[in-house]
Amino acid sequence: QVQLAESGGGVVQAGGSLRLSCAASGRTFSMYAAGWFRQAPGKERQFVAAMSRIGGMTSYVDSVKGRFTISRDNAKNTVYLQMNNLKPDDTAVYSCALRSTGYNTDIYTTQNEYFYWGQGTQVTVSS
Repeated sequence: QVQLAESGGGVVQAGGSLRLSCAASGRTFSMYAAGWFRQAPGKERQFVAAMSRIGGMTSYVDSVKGRFTISRDNAKNTVYLQMNNLKPDDTAVYSCALRSTGYNTDIYTTQNEYFYWGQGTQVTVSS
């Protein structure tokens, strides 16, 4: 069983930056592809970014391309989401997710493809 813990959320003004972290338990972190999702009040959870287990393949929702960067440090069992030039529309609870995979470069962009989820961290962007 893998447990995930997000951190780094907070309140920031539009145009500001935050870096979210997601620390995972266990010793086989490199076997998992990772993703970040977000859910704004009254809306469905939305895919934000994903990264392959190794190989550096990434995918982003169009609305964050050029502003957000997903990365990971397998030695630290941690995946990150660097968020720059934040906008009020980015306000949401951000959750990380992992799924095991035998493929180095596969990425997953739908929530149903993930096995493990964190509790989420609130990001609020004021105008």
